[in-house]
Amino acid sequence: MAKIRIKNLLIRTYIGFNPDELVNKQDVMINMEIDAEIPEGAMEKDEPDNIFDYKTITKRVISHVQEGRFKLLEVLTQSILDLIMEDPKVKWARVEVDKPHALRFAESVSIEMEAKR
Repeated sequence: MAKIRIKNLLIRTYIGFNPDELVNKQDVMINMEIDAEIPEGAMEKDEPDNIFDYKTITKRVISHVQEGRFKLLEVLTQSILDLIMEDPKVKWARVEVDKPHALRFAESVSIEMEAKR
């Protein structure tokens, strides 16, 4: 089992339901932790055959977030988690999405969700 951490992925998207948020993209910061099985042969051969591809899932998350429109941070977070869990090699995942400057006097607001099989 490997724990993969993808840290501080900064992406711009439409997030929120206030009138200005519906027309202006904002930054969100995404952190992901993923537990995935490592096939026996991968460690012996030092080859990526059948191994969880963190580059591919990161590209899918970037595309999903950049092209999407989300009113709720909860919905965005759950949709990223669902995307990660589509891969059967993933046994457990946690996603945290930060919305910087969402509240006056606070650095950010974040939602964290996890799933396992």
